Amino acid sequence: MNEDEDLRLARITPEISRRTLVMLRGLAGLEPPERVPVDAMAVADGILAEHGTDGLRVLAMTLAAWATAQIENVAELSRRSHEAVLDAMELACLEAGAEE
Repeated sequence: MNEDEDLRLARITPEISRRTLVMLRGLAGLEPPERVPVDAMAVADGILAEHGTDGLRVLAMTLAAWATAQIENVAELSRRSHEAVLDAMELACLEAGAEE
């Protein structure tokens, strides 16, 4: 990224981070779980409409940073490696795909 791009993204990061946290609060424990992607897409669509692809990039960066931190927490608390936690996540995705 260049300096102009860094500044442009930095200006919208606080708002996108706040909206990401609001989204996660709404998605955690949502029933039925099939609503999670639908509601997440609505948030992403709103960010895209307001901030364009820059907003989506910041959303992706924010989610990646928070997901990485949580994977590290789970690994530490469960005394597993990061790779083992990610393998379990990948297996869950594969199993979910097999059920469709």
